[in-house]
Amino acid sequence: MYQRILANFSIALEAVLANKLRSLLTGLGIIFGVAAVISMMAIGSGAQEEILEQIRLVGVNNIVITPIVEQEESELGEGESEEGEEKNLSSGLTILDTRSIEKTIPGVKSVSPEIIIDTYIIKNARRRSAKLVGVENKYFDLSGFRLDQGKYFNKDHLEYGKPVCVIGKSIKSKFFSKEDPIGKKIKVGSHWLKVIGVLEERHISKKSISNLGIRDYNMDVYAPLQTVLIRYENRALVTEARIKLYNRSNPEEREKFPNYHQLDRLVVQVAETNRLNGVAQVISKLLKRRHNGIVDYEITIPELLLKQQQRTKSIFNFVLGAIAGISLLVGGIGIMNIMLASVLERIKEIGLRMSIGAKKADIAYQFLLEAVMISVTGGLAGVILGSAIAIGVSEVADIPTILSFGSIILSFGVAVSVGVVFGYTPAKRAANQDPITSLRYE
Repeated sequence: MYQRILANFSIALEAVLANKLRSLLTGLGIIFGVAAVISMMAIGSGAQEEILEQIRLVGVNNIVITPIVEQEESELGEGESEEGEEKNLSSGLTILDTRSIEKTIPGVKSVSPEIIIDTYIIKNARRRSAKLVGVENKYFDLSGFRLDQGKYFNKDHLEYGKPVCVIGKSIKSKFFSKEDPIGKKIKVGSHWLKVIGVLEERHISKKSISNLGIRDYNMDVYAPLQTVLIRYENRALVTEARIKLYNRSNPEEREKFPNYHQLDRLVVQVAETNRLNGVAQVISKLLKRRHNGIVDYEITIPELLLKQQQRTKSIFNFVLGAIAGISLLVGGIGIMNIMLASVLERIKEIGLRMSIGAKKADIAYQFLLEAVMISVTGGLAGVILGSAIAIGVSEVADIPTILSFGSIILSFGVAVSVGVVFGYTPAKRAANQDPITSLRYE
């Protein structure tokens, strides 16, 4: 039995090698079909991972509140007001808003305020621009940060504004490449801060930074919120400059101080996903009341935006997968057509083999094996081409791609199945030829 199968395999291999160009053209559909499946699945997996990465970056079940320039509404013309009527003023986004949201809105699990200051870092005669971020410990939990070494802020750090900081991984690499940063001091802006912790590296793609407005967390310096307010900047303090900001007769002075918000970002984590929209609406009403009816904030739900983006990419990947599947189908049809033509060309050969003792099964095996060989060879070439395309797209277009063993096995298995399915009809037709008629065929 095995000898017969090996003999049929040898004959099929000779037939394929004897017609190299035809075999290559027959297998092109399989090659490009498999390549399309692998490359599309790699791009789709990369897109999926990018979405999950973005969700991890913005946090789960989070509502993000950001300050915006004050929006004014008037029906009297440009900047006019009725005599004696006072213009409503907003104190901006403040820590008091944070405490109010925590105490009054049900369903809120945690609230994390942030102050972000563009500054610079100096150490050992090296200077680099960076961002100083004033936060509380809950910020690290909400954003999914983990410590690589050291510790987070303690109660004294947070309450009394101690000059301490937690640094990103890139800060350590650039300024403490040959020493342990824990316990050392680094100059951030005009103040020296003691390093008490180093965060694990966050792998952030350029697209994530662009799409979500996310900064490079690895180059950030994190200090207690009170430290930033006391030692760096507190925009909620009433100063002469701030008073001029609200003076309608001095628009030029106002332009110099466009940001009157104490906080630059406020992240609210909701306990249950299905309550995100409801909580966001309540927060909007609460802030509007606290800000004297002035809408100088923007409320967004990043996870919902990401889910919509994920759905869009899923539909796109489905369409691409369907196109790749059609390519394999066309390749299979091409194999069947060429093999049927090959049966007609080799009728005399079929009659000769059957006249010297070959059975119908031998003839069927021969043509079926030819189709499978073309499919297997085309599948292997397609795997190489598809992998190369996926890697090339990742390098050239900066699109994340993930090559998985499962996608390679799936596409190769489909290629072999196509050879078996579409090679069956030509093989059956060859086996059913009448040997006497075949020998007379010209």
